[in-house]
Amino acid sequence: MDDETLKFVIVGHIDHGKSTLIGRLLFDTGSLNEDKINEIKEICESLGKDFEFGYVMDHLEEERMQSITIDTAQTFFNTEKRNYVIIDAPGHVEFIKNMITGASQAEASILIVDAEEGVKEQTKRHAYILSMLGLDQIIVVINKMDLVGYKKDRFDEVKKDILDFLVGLNIKPSYVIPISAKVGDFVFNRSDEMKWYDGPTVLESLDTFKSKEVAVDGPLRFVVQDVYNFEKRIIVGRVESGILRRGDRIRVFPSGEETSVKGIEEYLKEDVKDAEAKKCTGMTTEDKLFLDRGDVVARCSDDKLPIITDMVSANLFWMDKVPLKRGEYISFRCATQEVPCEVVKINKTIDSSTLELIREDAGEIKNREVADVILKTAKPVVLENFNEIQELGRFVLSREDICGGGIITELQR
Repeated sequence: MDDETLKFVIVGHIDHGKSTLIGRLLFDTGSLNEDKINEIKEICESLGKDFEFGYVMDHLEEERMQSITIDTAQTFFNTEKRNYVIIDAPGHVEFIKNMITGASQAEASILIVDAEEGVKEQTKRHAYILSMLGLDQIIVVINKMDLVGYKKDRFDEVKKDILDFLVGLNIKPSYVIPISAKVGDFVFNRSDEMKWYDGPTVLESLDTFKSKEVAVDGPLRFVVQDVYNFEKRIIVGRVESGILRRGDRIRVFPSGEETSVKGIEEYLKEDVKDAEAKKCTGMTTEDKLFLDRGDVVARCSDDKLPIITDMVSANLFWMDKVPLKRGEYISFRCATQEVPCEVVKINKTIDSSTLELIREDAGEIKNREVADVILKTAKPVVLENFNEIQELGRFVLSREDICGGGIITELQR
């Protein structure tokens, strides 16, 4: 095994077995120590239950609540091929917030469906979000096959239902796998209970996926997070695309001022020459330009420079009980930029679980609806089309808390 890591998220309707699947993955890969396993066994025995893998996640959550140290960025388990990090998504609202804001950079997803209950509303809504966020490495697992007698006919029926819906989202899952997370069938180990299935297990499927390539070949985009004044003035931020190199001639957006990179600064490191995409770093400049949080740095020689605009077209997922109304002013956040914006037009609203058109030229967007909107920011901001540079093409809207999020589909100059 090398040091490669793949981050993935498990999503689906409530009670379809997400926590059980996570617990099973951790257990079968030897990622839980014996003390933790024994403690969960005691809990289950005291409740008169068999060992419940769902309690693994409850146990970890309880530790978090008690402030016991758990490194959420740690490798949760590994196979012979690579390390894996499961992005915890405890509920559909939390999942949407985390995914859209980019707090968790999933590279793949498992969409879980209960074989007994079949495809539900939240299953479809989560699938829509996966599509909107451009996640194309997807495994569909049809769980709880033990509850339907491991019948192939039932698997085929549920498989057809979910695939018919995913076609409308332009999602083609890499695998559709029948499993029993509780028993362990086709998660880590194969099973004689479903001899009619000759495909891979969940872990074998994950091992075929590719880790997201770092966008080092793209145009430079360095997003400023803060400016520190120590013995020298250090501009800190994150390289979202390309490579930041010492000596680069750069332009700061939206001001348009130019300077050169004097040095790349990393804690306890000397003579650092560059910083690649996805790296948080610091830099010093030849000229003492005024840079601030939210500024975006690009390389002057790149063919494609950022777009500065105050008007965008976007796909928006709304998740607040209070509707978003046309003409309303709300906070717009993209990367480290934050400005007020106006909802200029709501071209159409769509039911996120059926994909049916609800209204055209709408006056408001209701909870859990998806909309095609035009937003106007109070001042020009630096943005990208989501399909080109995702980190500058993804945004959230907030009142006091995050209420919605989406992706930019068109930049209007």
